[in-house]
Amino acid sequence: MFLGSYKPSFDLKSRRIALPKKIRGYLATSEIILSYGFEKCIFGFDTKTWEKQSAKQLEESINTRSARDIRRFFFASAASSPLDDQGRFIIPGNLLEYAKITSPVIIGAGDHFEIWEDSVWEKLRRGLEEKMK
Repeated sequence: MFLGSYKPSFDLKSRRIALPKKIRGYLATSEIILSYGFEKCIFGFDTKTWEKQSAKQLEESINTRSARDIRRFFFASAASSPLDDQGRFIIPGNLLEYAKITSPVIIGAGDHFEIWEDSVWEKLRRGLEEKMK
């Protein structure tokens, strides 16, 4: 299970980011799948969880517009990314642009992790804290 919040090292020019060791410990393989996430973040999955999530989406009838839209949203933006020996990977340009990331934060979200622009995450986090009061 992916847990915690981290501010990883990141090189904007090369788009290379270091996946925190605690997050890497939850991966089943040395490859991850990245895709558009909701609220302008990037979702990250290990390959086994991606296959399970994909299967769930494909169970939905293609006859409904919402099912087609969700498939398009996730599958069209998805890319596999191998981890190097130090747990670094490259974020594809389309995903980096979508989430407008220059100063990333990585958060655990249970069955996946998310990559956020730090200022966007902080605003969302504060809003969530207010709701929980």
